Amino acid sequence: MKTMAAAEFKARCLRVIKQMKTDREPLTITNRGRPVAMLSPLPPEEGKSLIGALRGSVLGYDDPFRPAAEASDWFATR
Repeated sequence: MKTMAAAEFKARCLRVIKQMKTDREPLTITNRGRPVAMLSPLPPEEGKSLIGALRGSVLGYDDPFRPAAEASDWFATR
């Protein structure tokens, strides 16, 4: 496991995070040689696509050409 001083982490934070994305190795951050925090990568994302993500969520819709609201539900003033 990698370790890094807090001051060094502060200076190189974005670079360290980008590197973690590729090497997937956790990092222990130390302050005066004592561990104070641990940074670890998230588990890899599933390759889910947004296309088809809601498939099966609509159980039924009998008349897709019927208006969503009745005309009397609308109220407009000038």
